[in-house]
Amino acid sequence: MEKILIVSSTKQSQQALAELFNQSPRPTILMAASGAAARRLLLETDCDLVLINTPLQDEFGGELAVRAARGGCGTLLLVRAEQENEIGAQVEDYGVFVLPRPLSRAAFYQSVKLLQVVRRREERLLEENRRLREKIEELRIVERAKCVLIEHLSFSEEQAHRYIEKQAMDRRMTRRSVAEGILNTYEV
Repeated sequence: MEKILIVSSTKQSQQALAELFNQSPRPTILMAASGAAARRLLLETDCDLVLINTPLQDEFGGELAVRAARGGCGTLLLVRAEQENEIGAQVEDYGVFVLPRPLSRAAFYQSVKLLQVVRRREERLLEENRRLREKIEELRIVERAKCVLIEHLSFSEEQAHRYIEKQAMDRRMTRRSVAEGILNTYEV
């Protein structure tokens, strides 16, 4: 974890929570005492982890946790033990981890580790999703180019496909680039 935002009402609790991150290399730790201050920090910088110790000065902290999680931050929400189930039911669907206070060191480290694993997996899935969208867009453009070749040059679908493939190999270009060139030539 490179950047951690600790949101807690008192300096004392902020420092106590920061001490939990005495690993090497030490991450950059940002601190905020209110939900408004935390939102400003989240707009200015990307955080890997947001740790919210409820309640805050200006709000409880649940909405802030949901917003941080939707923004792609790993989010831990510390609540009183008797509130854990109720608050958890409200925020866990958004990817917020809820931990009861008093906080045990072992549970905290285990939660942070689990959050890191989940974030890495999510990042891989998002990257795969991006690649698949690009591939679908490429296929869509190539299919449009084939239709243009069929319409304007009376190619069969097989001939249009072969033509795009051959042009891509001969010119050392991607099929998408060849298809875009065809579309630029024949479509107005």
